[in-house]
Amino acid sequence: MSKNIIVIGSGAAGMTAASEAKRVDPSANVTVITDDEYIAYSPCVIPWAIEGEAKWEDIVMHDADYYAKERDISVLIKTKVESVSDADRKVITSDGKEFTYDSLIIATGSTVFVPPIEGKDQEGVFQVKTVNDGKSIQAALADTKRIVIGGAGVIGLELALGLVRLGKDVTIIEMMPQVIPRIADADMAAPIQKYLEDCGVKFVMNAPISKVCGTGKVTGVIAGKGDDAKEYPCEMVIFATGVRANLTIPKMLELDIGQLGAVITAPTMQAYKRGRLVNNIFLAGDVVQCQSAITSGATMSQLGSTAVKQGLVAGKNAAGGSAVFGPVASPWVSAVGELQIAGTGMSQGLASWYGLKIVEGKAQGLTRARYFPGGKPLTVKVIADAVSHRIIGAQIVSQEDVTGRINWLTSAIIDGSTAEDFIVRAENAYCPPTNQVRDVVLAAVDDLITKL
Repeated sequence: MSKNIIVIGSGAAGMTAASEAKRVDPSANVTVITDDEYIAYSPCVIPWAIEGEAKWEDIVMHDADYYAKERDISVLIKTKVESVSDADRKVITSDGKEFTYDSLIIATGSTVFVPPIEGKDQEGVFQVKTVNDGKSIQAALADTKRIVIGGAGVIGLELALGLVRLGKDVTIIEMMPQVIPRIADADMAAPIQKYLEDCGVKFVMNAPISKVCGTGKVTGVIAGKGDDAKEYPCEMVIFATGVRANLTIPKMLELDIGQLGAVITAPTMQAYKRGRLVNNIFLAGDVVQCQSAITSGATMSQLGSTAVKQGLVAGKNAAGGSAVFGPVASPWVSAVGELQIAGTGMSQGLASWYGLKIVEGKAQGLTRARYFPGGKPLTVKVIADAVSHRIIGAQIVSQEDVTGRINWLTSAIIDGSTAEDFIVRAENAYCPPTNQVRDVVLAAVDDLITKL
């Protein structure tokens, strides 16, 4: 008898899990249920689509018909799950349909965190999560001159530059003292803010938004602390203040939730319920709490690359295969105009939060040989645990080729390499148009060793 596999959620994790389950067990009946209108797209590209650099029709890779015809996977769009019961292994949708399952994969992702402030539900207040969010923002731009973006994370920065290029007056308001807080250090984030300021983006730092002004339609926001609070006029507010795991379905099933507000899973991506493994329920994506590759504690890794990797494991195991998902260093990268910034592992702030004493090494150089034209400035910072000398984090800022370097350092973190081990073992390919004969990454680790 064919196995019934239900996937709730159609993002990177959900669609990857569905495809992998079907690959492992071609006879399985795989059904994806999503309340979204669009499937198989990356929310990361939405800022560029709003700007017009990417087309909406191009960022959605496949539709429901494709999955039905090409992969024999049924996808139900604009369909909300009303209830789930593992006792009788049944999913009921809001239109009254019932689906039974042998394996259930929950990939419900995350929701945008919007501060619980007065006026946040008015016309002109947006978030950036789905294609429809992006299209709504784009449609409202014609009647908008001034825009406030709440949050200076990577999405907020990418979005701000695109809107400035469209001729809008854009102000980013951030409650922390730096851009890209938590995952980037102040000295590495500073050139990104300076670049955006030179492009015309305004910044208000150390200023939490406390109110959205207006009577039904946005006229401004109030931000700042105490007597320093003031009003910033605008016709549009976009909250890019981070995301939280979407726990609606996991709570229906009474699955164990971790200290970081996401679901605890085994390396097989199976859920726990009251401390016991649930054999037939798997999770993947932003809804999941991960194991840190650096410390014994939990961490979050709400990244598209993580979602795909988890989806592969969840889908394979739900179909009867065998795979595990390991600890994460969570490498990330952002392209902000001509600049690129990337990071992996722990920043200063995260290391402090975990109670680690750290030492930093830093080096500057070029992305190409000094005598080869077109080389861009390259800054690399590497962070190590002061006691063990193990590399636990890194950040890179340049105008090109940061991704490969951050992936290199991520592998070192996952492998548990010390700074001294890295220098002994590391090799870099060399060609004048691509890098210096001795990469700047090695120079940063050299600097780190001198300080350990």
